[in-house]
Amino acid sequence: MRRLKEDLKNFDGTPLFPPRKVETIKYRLSPEERVLYEEVTKYVEEHFNKALQKDKRNVAFALTVLQRRLASSIRSVRKSLERRKKRLEDLLEKGEIIQEQGYIDEEAFEDLSEKERWKKEEELLEKLSSAETLEELREEVQRLSELVSLAREVEKLETETKLKELKKLMDTEGLKGSDIKLLVFSEFRDTMDYLVEKLKSWGYSVTYIHGGMSLDARIRAEGDFKHQTQIMVATEAAGEGINLQFCWLMVNYDIPWNPNRLEQRMGRVHRYGQEHEVHVYNMVAVDTREGRILEKLFEKLSKMKEHLGSDRVFDVIGDVLPGKSLKDLIMEAIANPVTLDDILASFDRIPEEEAIRKVKEATLEALATRHLDLSRIFAEQQKARENRLVPEYIEAFFKKAADYLGIKMEKRQDGFWRIRNIPWEVRNQPHSFKIKFGEIRQEYTKVSFDKEQARKGGAEFVAMGHPLMEGVIETVFKRFTQDMGKGAVFVDPEGTMEGFLWFLLGEIQDGKREIAGRRLFCVYQDKEGGLHYLSPSVLWDLKPHQSSGNLGSLEPVNMDEITSFLFDLGLESYRQELLEDRQRDAEIKRKYGLRSLDALILKSEAKLMDYAARKIKGDPIPDAVIQKEERNKEELLKKKERLEDEIRAETNLSVSEPKLLGVVRVVKEETIQDSMKSDRDIERIGMEMAMAYEKERGRVPEDVSALNLGYDIRSTASDGSCRYIEVKARAGEGAIALTPNEWFMARRMGDDYWLYVVENAATDNPQLHTIQNPAARYSPEEILGAVRYVIKDWKSL
Repeated sequence: MRRLKEDLKNFDGTPLFPPRKVETIKYRLSPEERVLYEEVTKYVEEHFNKALQKDKRNVAFALTVLQRRLASSIRSVRKSLERRKKRLEDLLEKGEIIQEQGYIDEEAFEDLSEKERWKKEEELLEKLSSAETLEELREEVQRLSELVSLAREVEKLETETKLKELKKLMDTEGLKGSDIKLLVFSEFRDTMDYLVEKLKSWGYSVTYIHGGMSLDARIRAEGDFKHQTQIMVATEAAGEGINLQFCWLMVNYDIPWNPNRLEQRMGRVHRYGQEHEVHVYNMVAVDTREGRILEKLFEKLSKMKEHLGSDRVFDVIGDVLPGKSLKDLIMEAIANPVTLDDILASFDRIPEEEAIRKVKEATLEALATRHLDLSRIFAEQQKARENRLVPEYIEAFFKKAADYLGIKMEKRQDGFWRIRNIPWEVRNQPHSFKIKFGEIRQEYTKVSFDKEQARKGGAEFVAMGHPLMEGVIETVFKRFTQDMGKGAVFVDPEGTMEGFLWFLLGEIQDGKREIAGRRLFCVYQDKEGGLHYLSPSVLWDLKPHQSSGNLGSLEPVNMDEITSFLFDLGLESYRQELLEDRQRDAEIKRKYGLRSLDALILKSEAKLMDYAARKIKGDPIPDAVIQKEERNKEELLKKKERLEDEIRAETNLSVSEPKLLGVVRVVKEETIQDSMKSDRDIERIGMEMAMAYEKERGRVPEDVSALNLGYDIRSTASDGSCRYIEVKARAGEGAIALTPNEWFMARRMGDDYWLYVVENAATDNPQLHTIQNPAARYSPEEILGAVRYVIKDWKSL
């Protein structure tokens, strides 16, 4: 189900995607280019029509490739003509004429990788001819010789209008000497090489991506474009799974004849996380046959854009064409120039209202609006916010890991980090790692662990998912996995915990044996052997034990008891949580995916019945047309079967054996400071007062203090908003202490985090003080190696 980007908004009403401005750069060929264009087009027209008359559809297809290369660049068409001439000359010398075998399935052809598509195009373009005798072949070779000579002469002039227009645009956008990134799309390798050569000669730093490159090379090119070069020249390979949202200026040097690729290209830069208005320029030669059709198409889209108020029409450009594909319309104009005016007029015959209706239908706009589960999305957003790691934890972990791994970190004057000398051990990751995260560079000159700070300062944002962070984590695991198995000893500064913390990885798999979810669990075994769930973040509130003295005779329980406890309460609950999400998604797939396929199958069956009835009446329906529709129906039935199997597999969830990651022995602090002392009776009084206070004000409080989440109460209002409340109770008066978990949660949740302080709780007159956003109000004193943050003057503000 497609959803128009312009319709997607945050909960505060702001768009998820920034505006996108799409313009057409129109230009006319120079006289010399014009001659070359007309001569090559005449050649294509003549042999294309011959191929159609002789039912040589592969030859006709090969000639469409030549015409597209003519529209791309002089370099591209010249090289294509040279290669075709040489291959046909070789065949002429051998006295051979290659007959085509089978037909190209153009839909399947579009699904090939760019590398495979190029290889097939070259093969067809170089060896297939409409000639059926050696004399005809000789005449074609002679004609190709003339065209090659003409192309060489025009190329030597170095006055290509399209290139001049590109330079003019770059000058207008002020690229020279700026940090603006430019992405230029071309369809062909020869044109790409030509552009790279010219852009470098103009003094720009340039990188490129094409389908012949390995995935590692593409990942490196993406990194070079982000960090080192100003311009990337790319073929369609850069439209495949690469995120270039740091760039917001794009030029379609070639317009693809498959218009859906236009939106795919734009999606590389116009995507979630893009913070700038995106500018896209489409270059069109308006005095060519294909250029006139493209110009008319873009004019039509522009009118529709005015009616819709956005350029959403590019999402479904193929759905508004007058009855045929863009490629078929263009080749119809090439094969028969007198039809060009009729083709252009057909665009005008589609009323704007009708075209807009098609857009809305194609995007299922009403459906998407009606069935968005906003409450679910809001709840998941809240949950993600609660569980997100704060930058301070990530930075502290990275700094400690960097010390161990020999990574040099130095603070810059502007507050960012410079990270140098990243060891080969960290950078040497397997191919699967590079596919998932990218390549790790040897040096990062400007880094922040805070997303907002990185965005404002133009720095590299290092967090979970960044290749450097993931590489460090992988290396730490390799080095210290055995040490984790040995366990560790920590001290509880508050003196309330005595026992063991078991850290286990729980995993749920679906019917395809794929991982549906993973979660880190922490089981606390107290000194009596009782088992309790805690948040794994409890470890942040403890401090490493420095002494090697006697830890007492406490023995851990049997691992089977831990596993059984986790299965009964933790993992089954987690499985049910995932299953509810999977079942909601499955219902959507049943309701819309299966329903859509059923409708398409019925439509295909109706077509086949119509073909059969017409054949009985004597209509000359080609067998190839019927066979194509039969294949279409068969493929739809297979898709339906696959979707049904997928739904069953995705909702069949099972629990895997939990994996023990490590065990921590927890001992009490021998000497507990006053601000650290904890009294359960006093804390109970504080919680009761806080819960009553929330209920009196119409909110629904939930006591989550046992889970060690960084707050004691999650209180929900009728509008869905949450207060995250940490309760601190004192028998009398005095300072209060926050754990790192509580302090960093306060920083994360901002105005939604509240500190409720109950003083004189041991008296008949306890007082409750409510403090919103304590992280913005106080600068606490760090004590005990930053395992507690003490606020002595909390009543002063």
